[in-house]
Amino acid sequence: MLQTLIVVDDDTSSLDDFFSDVISFTVYLRDYPKKNEPRARIINLCDTEHYLSRGYYCSLLAEARRHRAMPALKTVNELRSGVWKSDDFPLLESDYKGVHESVVNEDHFAFFGQSTTPALQKLASRLFRHYPAPILRFTLLREEGRYALKVARAGYADLHGEQHARFVEAMKAFIGKDWRKTVPSANLRWDMAILVNPQEALPPSDKAAIGRFIRAASALGIRAEAVTAAELENIANYDALFIREGTAIDHHTYRLSLRAEKAGLVVMDDPTSILRCCNKVFLHDAFDYQGVPSLQTEVVMDSSAETLDRLEELFTYPVVIKTPEGSFSTGVFKAESRLALQQRLESLLRETALVLVQEYLYTEYDWRVGVLNGKPLYSCRYYMARDHWQIYNHSAQKVVDGRWDTLPTFETPKAVLDAACAAAAVVGDGLYGVDIKQKDNIAFVIEVNDNPSIEHDVEDGYLGDELYRQIMAEFLRRLEARGR
Repeated sequence: MLQTLIVVDDDTSSLDDFFSDVISFTVYLRDYPKKNEPRARIINLCDTEHYLSRGYYCSLLAEARRHRAMPALKTVNELRSGVWKSDDFPLLESDYKGVHESVVNEDHFAFFGQSTTPALQKLASRLFRHYPAPILRFTLLREEGRYALKVARAGYADLHGEQHARFVEAMKAFIGKDWRKTVPSANLRWDMAILVNPQEALPPSDKAAIGRFIRAASALGIRAEAVTAAELENIANYDALFIREGTAIDHHTYRLSLRAEKAGLVVMDDPTSILRCCNKVFLHDAFDYQGVPSLQTEVVMDSSAETLDRLEELFTYPVVIKTPEGSFSTGVFKAESRLALQQRLESLLRETALVLVQEYLYTEYDWRVGVLNGKPLYSCRYYMARDHWQIYNHSAQKVVDGRWDTLPTFETPKAVLDAACAAAAVVGDGLYGVDIKQKDNIAFVIEVNDNPSIEHDVEDGYLGDELYRQIMAEFLRRLEARGR
């Protein structure tokens, strides 16, 4: 049986009398997972209202550590935007049939699917299956003679009086139960949407590469077309979604990926891969826990003198500072002194609860290995921009990048390929670009990109059109596996 850990923001005292495994977020961050302990499931009671809050990171780190979190990070992101009317949760007549007017237009809570209002129990149960979270706040509305619904996240701190006791009883009942996952539905047509953004400054694929993807798909019996986010209102009309636009969590790419997965489409980048790759805290924690070779990294929560002292014991200057999210070398900084480190941490911690500090290793180039379904697909060396320590120089008047060369995977060092496959396995079985630094014969994984650059005459420099065919062939394999 899985060990259950109940994680709260700070003070555990209100729950210590009822449960033995209540810990603060700080304890979970620093002390787990413990070696030789059973795998855990996490009940995350931290505040998840704000992006990059402790509650957000609690569910993120749970995924990195292969803990089963409630709520999962997908659910956190769906509910984090506050009170909203659900477009993908249609009301059924059974949800409101026979409901007395006294419960309409009033806020209600559901604790692990148990409604605080018995007349709304069927609705609460359905909501919990759709949005598995310890606490949901919901309101059944009557608007112009019709019923509507609004749903919001809620935290343990939002409860008052007897609500605490009812929540504790619901959690006791829930802890002994299995946690279930929903199964996406299937669709039976072979049409692919390739998501692009013509206005994007640094798109992952140029027009020439998009055209080659479309031709490769056609040769395999898949009708692919390039579309923008505005043209994907009816996403269920497609069988597959291939995202060729830069991804982020607070962005339509993630929302479209999530909608597509729920509609039963084959998706690259799938929402789980976006969640995991878009946050370097997840990657660092997962690399460390699962033995993926990477540079020494520390997760930092503050810029206090004690923290700076600890970092100076671990690292020598310069050090690299990273925000949790960023692509194309954005959100990555170098500090040459204690003062520069302190100032950068103070600035970044105003925006995010956690920041990464990493040892600095200069190399002439970084490896990028493309991995598809766990196997190396292509290999490139990206050289540092001229007179700069990164591949992209964003401090210039316009973004400048270095040169590159593309190699067959059989000419790529085995240590690099092994590290790339190990890192990709941490994220999933999709299409990834794994960035690696190599010193002597040792490979260090820097990050995994869920939306790797694939441009004509760059990443396809060795395989040519075969690169596009192999990616489309993987889509076809997954479509056929679903019986489409």
